[in-house]
Amino acid sequence: MIKIKTSEVLQKKLPLVLLEKKEKMPEASFFSKEEYQYLKQMKEKDEKTIVINRYTNFVIVHFVNKSTDDSYAFLEECRKAGARVNETISRHSAEVVQVSSSSCSPQALMACAEGLSLASYRFTRYLTTNEKKKTSLKEIVVVHKSLQKKEAIEVQTLIEAVYKARDLVNEPANHLNAVQLAHALASLCKEAGCKTEILNKKQIESLRMGGLLAVNRGSVDPPSFTIMEWKPAQKVNKQPLVLVGKGLVYDTGGLSLKPTQDSMDYMKSDMAGAAAVACALYAIAMNRLPIHVIALVPSTDNRPGFNAYAPGDIIRMYNGMTVENMNSDAEGRMILADAIAYAKKYNPELLINVATLTGSASMAVGPYAMVAMGTADRKVMDRLKECGEKTWERMVEFPLWDEYGEMLKSDIADLRNIGGRSAGAIVGGKFLEKFAPCPFIHLDIAGIAFNKTAEGYKPKGGTGACVRLLYHFARQLADQYKNK
Repeated sequence: MIKIKTSEVLQKKLPLVLLEKKEKMPEASFFSKEEYQYLKQMKEKDEKTIVINRYTNFVIVHFVNKSTDDSYAFLEECRKAGARVNETISRHSAEVVQVSSSSCSPQALMACAEGLSLASYRFTRYLTTNEKKKTSLKEIVVVHKSLQKKEAIEVQTLIEAVYKARDLVNEPANHLNAVQLAHALASLCKEAGCKTEILNKKQIESLRMGGLLAVNRGSVDPPSFTIMEWKPAQKVNKQPLVLVGKGLVYDTGGLSLKPTQDSMDYMKSDMAGAAAVACALYAIAMNRLPIHVIALVPSTDNRPGFNAYAPGDIIRMYNGMTVENMNSDAEGRMILADAIAYAKKYNPELLINVATLTGSASMAVGPYAMVAMGTADRKVMDRLKECGEKTWERMVEFPLWDEYGEMLKSDIADLRNIGGRSAGAIVGGKFLEKFAPCPFIHLDIAGIAFNKTAEGYKPKGGTGACVRLLYHFARQLADQYKNK
């Protein structure tokens, strides 16, 4: 893991990244006359990234477009700048690099360091010759007089949580079944000081979690249900925030088998919601936020084997409602509905569900946003959306009008698990709403959880989507409670 530190003084012997606004030139004192002249010439040619090689180190000057200081869009550009200079740093095999500026704010510098660190992620566990794949970078020193050590520690811990989420999503299904996922989450919680309970198949059966058990019927591996809790002694909220994450470790579509090409190839990532909520909880606990949070992860794979649940089956859910299964590939909502209903025992103030739920969400907003919907208070939803802008994990809000519930009506059960061909993302959220015991928000991250190609600081493979969003939302909630 790359360490992030702060300093008030530049070290001349260490490589340096200078982040500067496009209309500015860095201080001449950083350079020799020849270097500064070269820098001017390159800037006049509209070069954004300029590298000055020295005998023992190098300087990278990156110009960012003029924007309102510390606007969310500008901070995102600074993260992308960090990702861009990461390529140059890798070529130089630098282990330590400084980030500074004569024109940008400390927040912009920290965003640059964040992007640089996030872009350095590699998943090398199964490479037998992985040295070339590993990043050389071990430490980033952000140089600014007003930055404090605790700010760097917070960002470093949050990035570590994103790394862990990416690792989980990238793990292949033959190395991460439902039980293995549960134990991986328990290991995270132990490190962070959280309480964990793993329910096995017999316990899940005793609770009559019909949705989770139905989806598991086609699998050779048992299901799991993981309960994680961070309850600090000085918690500021009376009722907990509950996070629910979809833990589908692999999805074939079950008897409603997914067609190829491309539809099944990346389905190891169908547990990205579980990774998001668990790793957000990890970051919350590691940074000791004074807020009570519970994360629930129902987990199984969805296979067409054995006595797999079939279209036409009637499933009795944990809360007693009956569901007519009309598509075995709509399995995520079946396992999530049990977990959402189970959350009632904690009397939550708010429940946030995170899932790679529908291809419809991905088709609607593409790889640039998640789909959000829910019944939470307007102020709560707006706060979450602001956190999405802050972290650039943006969301597009869809409605949950009552009319969409008509599409879920069944003649022989309380409801069906799918509607028609239209409004698939909304209907999925509407289904989950039926089981929510409190104000809830559903985040469909199907389009942003897994990249087929690298983009900026988001690598090919698991992106760790929603970890930073959920962390900053919990942080804002904690601050709100403290200020009451």
